[in-house]
Amino acid sequence: MNIPETYAYLIRARRDLWAVLEGVPDEVLSRPMLDGQRFHCVKDLILHIPMVEDSWIHEDFLRDTPIWAAYPALEQAGDGPFFAEFPLATLLDYWRAVEASTQRYLPSLSAPELGRMVTLGGSDGKDAAVLDGLVWHVLIHEMRHTAQIGVMLRLSGIKPPFLDLLNYLPITPK
Repeated sequence: MNIPETYAYLIRARRDLWAVLEGVPDEVLSRPMLDGQRFHCVKDLILHIPMVEDSWIHEDFLRDTPIWAAYPALEQAGDGPFFAEFPLATLLDYWRAVEASTQRYLPSLSAPELGRMVTLGGSDGKDAAVLDGLVWHVLIHEMRHTAQIGVMLRLSGIKPPFLDLLNYLPITPK
């Protein structure tokens, strides 16, 4: 698989995840389930996934304004765990906007572009990595946190969607 195919899988899996999330009571999505500094509830992870995608692509890869700048309430909330009070619709609207932006960005990923060194934002310009690896980091990051959301839903008595890649591959009869 390549980057566009993997992102297409993520889009399809998101649709199934979002459909389930839209049927989950808000008190379940907002319930603190995890200890730690940043992620306490499902909503914290729902927002974290697109914020990471947005930040890497816009701030680090493109060096431009992130999508979250158009969502002042989300931007002012910081990096969680402050999102339990936000309506799910707001979080998903933001995720959709990030997805649309990423879909516009992906066609620019030529072989030379993927080989470009990207200065890492938090390193004060001291560290860099190849763009190809960083894009894969963003894609795999979503898969990890989506799995956490699935576990949190299951622990809440809600059947999560079955998001295995196999469910989204084109299967042909032999």
